[in-house]
Amino acid sequence: MKRSFLVLILSILSFSFIYADGYKVGDKATDFSLKNVDGTMVRMNDFEDARGIVVIFTCNHCPYSVLYEDRIIALDKKYKEKGFPVLAISPNDPVKQPEDSYENMIIRAEEKGFTFPYLWDEGQRITKVYGASRTPHVFLLEKVDSEYFVRYIGAIDDNSKSPADVEEKFVENAINALLANEKPDPDFTKAIGCTIKWAE
Repeated sequence: MKRSFLVLILSILSFSFIYADGYKVGDKATDFSLKNVDGTMVRMNDFEDARGIVVIFTCNHCPYSVLYEDRIIALDKKYKEKGFPVLAISPNDPVKQPEDSYENMIIRAEEKGFTFPYLWDEGQRITKVYGASRTPHVFLLEKVDSEYFVRYIGAIDDNSKSPADVEEKFVENAINALLANEKPDPDFTKAIGCTIKWAE
């Protein structure tokens, strides 16, 4: 009993460390290079004309992520022409969750007609840097000169189950605030979704 309790506490502390060590609102986000489903490597600095980037950690298998796929596509279509393209990152360990393998990412992106890069975080390094804990989990970045800064972290909106019942579109409101040279309010919400499957 004591051993089981100790294992549970250590697991919680380990997870909390990963999350606590991630980005906070106001932090500078470093660039990354991740493999897209088309085989190319994608970096934030590839988007020279961007005013920011909507980084979304999402995946194939999670029911919450599936429910948000159409909304993520709509978000990308609406805002990439305004300078805020979506970059989706699949964070799960494919050994723990085979449905989220790179090969299955390619299939899913084609099935849904993703309009944005769908990137594989092999080794989960970028996921840990960001401190993402769920799918989907959003990190809205604003470009200042040639550097990116975190301006919003959290959920896409306030209703994961029904788009028709959404009352507050957190990410859209945050982007609109940045386009108006204002600070997002709120700039942090709780991400709702499946926990990320970490490699052992």
